Amino acid sequence: MTRRIFILAILLALPIAHADNAPPYETRAPSRDGIGKVYMGREISQVMGHRGALWLERRDRVREERPDRVVQEMALAADAEVADIGAGTGYFSFRLADRVPDGQVFAVDIQPEMLDRMRQRMERDSIDNVTLVQGREDDPRLAPASIDAVLLVDAYHEFAYPREMMQGIVAALRPGGRVFLVEYRGKDPRVPIKPLHKMTEAQAQRELAAVGLVHIETKDFLPSQHFMVFQKPAGR
Repeated sequence: MTRRIFILAILLALPIAHADNAPPYETRAPSRDGIGKVYMGREISQVMGHRGALWLERRDRVREERPDRVVQEMALAADAEVADIGAGTGYFSFRLADRVPDGQVFAVDIQPEMLDRMRQRMERDSIDNVTLVQGREDDPRLAPASIDAVLLVDAYHEFAYPREMMQGIVAALRPGGRVFLVEYRGKDPRVPIKPLHKMTEAQAQRELAAVGLVHIETKDFLPSQHFMVFQKPAGR
């Protein structure tokens, strides 16, 4: 065997370095509304803190985001186990609770101040089918294979660790479970939202495909947002 053939044989025997093994994040100087951390070409936006709670409960939000229609389109069974990730003040969590009277809603947020607001509402209105979960930046802290559906409304673009968070969400989903991703339309200049707080459908599909979720459909019933439906394959 010549020296060239011998070296080639060694190279062919080495494990192939797949793109999945590369670090998922890059860093650069942060833009005005970003954190300087880039995932799959998208700079992650700054988080809207608990001081923005009043904006989450603004009166115009019903007209702008049609929350009742969002919950309706999820087509949940009455006994479904649902997670609202980045629940904030519980704007969607409590609507989901009404939709699943025999099920449970896991309202996940990393900010204790948001959880306190929801706890006060639960005590005031005697709501017993919402469970508060203080997640971490890289972990929703949900039990494996325990969730039928996950709702993410205007939250995913703020995840500091989107790959790890979505891996945790996928692990928490039962086989065939669905993820409903609602984000402001990134390519629509008429949507008056800061660019980093919007996402294109193509970018969302690319990022969620990276954790094994399959895009089922996108519904366009919302005035300014994509309503994207993804599913965990039944065999996983």
